[in-house]
Amino acid sequence: MTVAVEIDDRIAKCRKILETDPNSQIFAALAEAYRKKGELDKAFRLCQGGLRIHPSYGSAHVVMAKINLDRGLYDWAEAEVNKAVEIDGRSRAIDLLLAEIFLFKGEYKRSIKLLNRLLQIDPENGQIRKLLDIALKIPEEQAAQIGSPVSESIEETRITTAGSLEAVAEPAPEKEPVFGTHEILRQAVTIPKMQGAQFINHEGLVIDSEWSVKIDATTCGAALAEVDQFLNLELVKASFGHVKFVLIETAEYVFYLLEVRDGMFLFVGDEKINLGTMRMKISTLVDGYQGDG
Repeated sequence: MTVAVEIDDRIAKCRKILETDPNSQIFAALAEAYRKKGELDKAFRLCQGGLRIHPSYGSAHVVMAKINLDRGLYDWAEAEVNKAVEIDGRSRAIDLLLAEIFLFKGEYKRSIKLLNRLLQIDPENGQIRKLLDIALKIPEEQAAQIGSPVSESIEETRITTAGSLEAVAEPAPEKEPVFGTHEILRQAVTIPKMQGAQFINHEGLVIDSEWSVKIDATTCGAALAEVDQFLNLELVKASFGHVKFVLIETAEYVFYLLEVRDGMFLFVGDEKINLGTMRMKISTLVDGYQGDG
């Protein structure tokens, strides 16, 4: 299936859901699909209308930021990113989008600073390297055209002969927080509408838990571990690859199972939990997971 066909298929599915439930948060996914298709006016109107109903939906503000970036409304794009940060906090994806906005605004120093920090965390990320290369080259080209020297702060960032990027005279990047199992569980249950979180091994045995769900924690952990094992068996057999996470929505609960190297985190929210917020905050927590052994 081509990308264009996939986007059209996604649009059709999202529109069907939105027609059934005009208050659904699916508007953000639909607006993003229209954006990718290049229908920016339609994407903007749809996302703007959805945000009137769901002003605290952080993921929708991110979509609106991308739409405004594509429309060349860079200040508005930055404002939408800031709203998303206020609601859901910072993440690597947010910082990368912000760095791109700074780049288009011509604020190269701010873009370079963010990209350097991101590259320290993820040195193999090709998108970060590409944006950083652009952020470094444009000021040099502009300076060459007018015959003026490059800003010292930009000159301080150089590409080493090994091909890695090194920031000179820049403050050391802030280290991402590192969490143990219990701290992740403890913080996860503070997410609005989150009712339980547990860490289970690959056999489904509960190792640690913060639980107020009306389902037995041991039974729930074992059942979701079986689902994960079944999916991995069938998908690998069909050459789809290994499962990284499982998201199940039922009439009463949302189950989010996320694999890590030494087991699985299981998060359970009620049916009204904001999925975008939940996944973003959990991703931030699990990105800092160091294990307990």
